[in-house]
This record gives sequence, C-alpha cells and structure tokens, in this order.
Amino acid sequence: MIHRRRRSLLLKLLISAVLLWLSFVLFIGTDDILPENSYGRDGHVQSQHSKWERYPEAVNLSRPDPHKLRFEVAVRKGKKEEEEEEVRRQKEGQEDEVPLENRQKERIHDRDVPPFVNMQMDSAIKRTPTSVVNDVALSSVDDVTRRLIEKGLLIPKWNLERETPETPNGTGEFGVEVNIVKESLSATERKEFDDGWQRSAFNQYISDRMSLHRALPDVRDAECKTRIYHEKLPSVSVIIIFHNEAWTVLLRTVHSVLDRSPPHLIKEVILVDDFSDINNLKMPLEEYVTKLEKVRVVRAKKRDGLIRARLLGASVATAEVLIFLDSHCECTKGWLEPLLDRISQNQSNVVVPIIDILDDQTFKYHPSSAKYMNIGGFDWNLQFKWYLIPDREKKRRMNEVDPVWSPTMAGGLFGISREYFEYLGAYDPGMDIWGGENLELSFKIWMCGGVLEQVLCSHVGHVFRHRSPYTWRSGTNVLKKNSIRLAEVWMDEYKKYYYERINFNLGEFGDITSRKELRKKLQCKSFDWYLKNIYPELVLPSEALASGEIRNKALGVVGGKQHPMCIDSAVNNKARNKPVKLWPCHGQGGNQFWLLSKDGEIERDDSCIDFAGDFVKIFPCHGMKGNQEWICGLDNTIRHRNTNLCLQSSDNGTKLEMKPCTGIDHQIWYWRRRSTAASLRRENTSLIPGVR
Repeated sequence: MIHRRRRSLLLKLLISAVLLWLSFVLFIGTDDILPENSYGRDGHVQSQHSKWERYPEAVNLSRPDPHKLRFEVAVRKGKKEEEEEEVRRQKEGQEDEVPLENRQKERIHDRDVPPFVNMQMDSAIKRTPTSVVNDVALSSVDDVTRRLIEKGLLIPKWNLERETPETPNGTGEFGVEVNIVKESLSATERKEFDDGWQRSAFNQYISDRMSLHRALPDVRDAECKTRIYHEKLPSVSVIIIFHNEAWTVLLRTVHSVLDRSPPHLIKEVILVDDFSDINNLKMPLEEYVTKLEKVRVVRAKKRDGLIRARLLGASVATAEVLIFLDSHCECTKGWLEPLLDRISQNQSNVVVPIIDILDDQTFKYHPSSAKYMNIGGFDWNLQFKWYLIPDREKKRRMNEVDPVWSPTMAGGLFGISREYFEYLGAYDPGMDIWGGENLELSFKIWMCGGVLEQVLCSHVGHVFRHRSPYTWRSGTNVLKKNSIRLAEVWMDEYKKYYYERINFNLGEFGDITSRKELRKKLQCKSFDWYLKNIYPELVLPSEALASGEIRNKALGVVGGKQHPMCIDSAVNNKARNKPVKLWPCHGQGGNQFWLLSKDGEIERDDSCIDFAGDFVKIFPCHGMKGNQEWICGLDNTIRHRNTNLCLQSSDNGTKLEMKPCTGIDHQIWYWRRRSTAASLRRENTSLIPGVR
C-alpha cells in the first residue's frame, strides 16, 4: 500500500514537472531550447534540427519565409505595446496627430500584411474586405495559437489565392477581360478610344478605367506556393524604361512592383524617361512619384532608345541586383523572391520570369503553367524565338517547377547582379535603339561563365503589342547594324549563316575593337561550344542541300516593267496559311531566303512551303513530309512528291501555281547555292508524272 502511494505521488510530481516545462516553452520562450532553422543551398528548411519535427501537424501548411513571418508578426503589435508607445511619445512631446486606433489599422493596411487565422476561419474570410479581415484575425486567434505562431512553432495557413481589391467588382479586377462595344460609346468616347489605340498600340481606353492597384489572381503553380527562399536576399533596383507610355499603364507597372514585393527588398524603382514629349509624363509624373517611397525619375537629354536608356538606368542604380522591366507590365504575387533567391545562390545566375500575356485589347491576364513553358532560342536571321523545353533539360531538373536553362532571353524582363552586369561589359554601347541586345547579352552570359535561367515560380504579365507606336529616323537599318556587331564579336565562323540571310551586305556597323578586347579579357568560350552544349537543337544551314533565293527563269511584269522574280514570303504567324507569292528579286535575303532540307522541305525558321491541293502556302514544318516534300530535279524543276505537279509561275510572273510538269521556263527555278549532294540525291528524277 505504501509503495502504491509513493508511486502515485511520484507520478503526480512527474506530470506537474512536464506541465511546468510546457508552460515555460509556450509562455516564456523557446529560443534557448530549440535551435534556429538552418537552410540548405536550395533554400529549403533542413530537417535535422528543425522546429517542424516537434509539430508535425503544421508541416502540411503553407510555410512563409521565417524572416518574413517575424516581420509580419512584429507589425501586429498588441494594444498594450501600442499604448505604452503612446505614453512614451507624449512624455517626449512627440504626440502623433493620427489617433492610435486609426494608426494601427493604417500600418497593417499599408504594409499589405496577409491575415493569419486558424484553419477554420481562413476559408470563411477569403473574400472579406481587408479591414474586416485584420480585425477578425486579431481577435479570433486564441492565446495558445498566437504564441505558437509568434514562436515559429506553428505556421498559419495564408490566404494567398485572392487579393482584396479597392473595388471588388471594378473594371478588370482579378485580371478578368474587359470588353467595350465601341458602337455603344458617345462620339467623344469613340474619339478617346481610337486615339488611345493610335497613340499606344493597345486599348488605352480600358486601361484608363482600371485601378492602378487592380487585383490579380495568384497564378503560381501549387508547388511554387510552398517553396521557402533564403532569409537574406539581396536588395533590388527595378529599372523601368518608358517613352510616351500611357499614364495608367506605366503607373500600374510601378504599383504592381511596390504592392507585391517585400518592402525591405526594394531599394529603389528608377523610371528612365527616354525623352518623352507628352505633358503628363513631365512635371505631373514628378509630382506623383514624390508621394511614392523609393521611386524616382531619371531623364535622358535626347532620344537614345532602349539600349542606352537602360545603360543610363544601370549607371545610377545602387542596389545589389538590377531588374529590368518594360513599362507595360504587371507583377504578380510572389514574383520577386524566386528571382533573387537564384542570384543569391550564385552571382552569375541571370534570371527571367515567366512572361504571361496581358491582352492588348481586353487587358485579360493570361497565365502560363510552369509545366508547359517554352524557353528562348533564335534563328539564323538572329531573331529571338520560343521553343519547347528539350528532353535533355527536363531530365536535368529535379522538379517541373525548378528553374530551366534557356539559351537566350526575350530581353524585356530579367534580373542580373549589378556587379556581374558590369563585369560582362553591360550592353554594347555601339548598338542603337533596340534589337539584338538580348542575344548579345545571352551569348555573353553562357560563353563567359554564367547561367541564364527561366524561373518558373515567378510570373510577370506583359502587354504584347502587334505594332510599335514609335517612330525613328529613317535611312538606317538599326536591327541589321546591331546584328552584324553581335555576329562579328561573338559568333566566330558561324556568322556566315547570318550573312547569307543579308546576302553578305554588311555595310557600316561601327568600331568593335573594344568589344573583341572585352571577350578576350573575360576568356569566354567559343560559339561552337555554345551551340554544342547550350543550344544543340539549332539546325545548321550547312546541313541544307540548297539555300538562298529561288529565282524563276521566266521574267515577271511588275509596274509595267519586266523583272527577275523570286519566291517571297514572310514566315511569321500572320503569314501562316497565306499564299506564297513571287516578287522582284532584291538580293537582300530576308523573305527571299530559303533552305532545302535533307527531307525535301523548302523552309525557313520552322515554317515550310506547303501544298494541300488548293494553293501554295506557308505552314509550320511538321517533319512528316507529305504536303511539305518537294523534289528538286537536275533539270531545275521543283516537283511536289504527293501530287507530281510542278511549281510554276503564272503568265505575268507574280503568282505561284501547281501545274503538270512540262519543263517550260515558268517551271525552271535556280537556287543561289546548291550542294553536290542535292544533285546526287535527285539524279534519277524525271519530268514524267509517276516516274521517280
């Protein structure tokens, strides 16, 4: 009996000790008991000494950055602390003009702190106005839960799915499309509608009726929402170049940066004015940005173009990282941290977000899934192009949302260490206005020791215009000049493939001595290495059986005069399914440059000449021969394999037709360059239908 009493007493003492210890942990502190979280190279919490192991029920919740959590919890000071602060200020004669209650609400609202609640309450208040959410959140969390959150032992479920707009049913909120029936507008409104399109090349009328802070959906893939990034990320200078940009589109870009970025990461937003002449972009803009913390305007003294304007912005930037944005973008939730995380791991990482589409007509936000993304490449006309992520790159990555290596970037939106940007020689100052600078920087990054990544957990919307609303001085082919500078400095022996496209007509392209010396100083790799290791998917023109212009033997009549006629067509999206035409031969390549592949395709930049029985047209190359296989005979005819019909110019020489093969002059075609292999492969070709 005595032993039983002793055991019972010992058991009670043990239980009391355990309860006392738990009280100490919850109400006094755990910093001296539990070690701090440690972070691995990828930024994820290491499990070995993690607080998460002690509270497995919290593991499946969305985990915000612990540093961010501490910051946001600190914002929500209790009433007692606020009252003590008020008393102290009064004693020091620094009484605030704003009442305590209002100031507390303003602080929470201004910093856009997401509410933290228990699991049941979170789903119930997802669409509650912000002020109500904050009150509910602060009053509905019990003391134990609050202390667990403050100690980092429990991570709440965050309301990331939706933002709270100023006007929930406002124009374009949550990225929905806005449709305007122009005929229903008044005469004054129709003029405003048309003027906006003419001036901006997008629907400015709609933009001017949307909030500068319009809400957007959280478009990230589910896996991205739970990722943890490094606690100490570098500071950022966001550089936005503009010229005569629409007021609302420009400021919506700025506010999307400020509204959806952790404040401590944004050191400055630099608006570089490339000599705008619209009045509201002068003093009114200066007055507006003075009310915005960290935003300033830098103005060019003359019209310099995108390249030199970006160099101007970079020259005055002071943060560790430069992020360049176009002036018609909208950043989404969580756009910044994934970019900075990659640069924090390696200073030579250059990062590009997923560039989603903002519809130029309706301003609808079209998100893209990380799992179905394209990456950047180029063609031998030195034009940027998108292509599917190759299998080799899919195998290299651990997860579908991990950053993907990209051979090139579009160039409008990217982030780079300021120090690395300067190390690479920034942009080529000899390039004019716009064009080619994105490929030049892409080649430099890869060939000079860096990595160019598309970060699939970062989304930024961008208005893609169908035309440029700006005019430039005439008489100079700026894109050609920039591309020649690029080829001469970085492409080694492969530059000849671009020069074929311009018929080796280089013209004046300026002094490139300093750029070649830069490449030598940096000990950059060869372009051959780049093609074999970074972009092996690019088909070399040397593998083609014939190339250049395709000239008809018969002359055509244009403008009342006879001319040699060549097969001529654009190959962009607008040209798809459109008839291929004949045009006087100009010897400049461009739309008259073609390649004959080993499979008999007459193609350029992934578009092929196709005949499906109706007319000769441009269609994406599918690699299945069929309608896209042509036989180039020793007699210089071009015969369609499927139909045995020959390609023929019309009587006046301006149209392409398909006719039975007879060998007349209108069916005779001359390639500018034709390999011996092409002749050998087609040596048994006959003009007689049915005989091959």
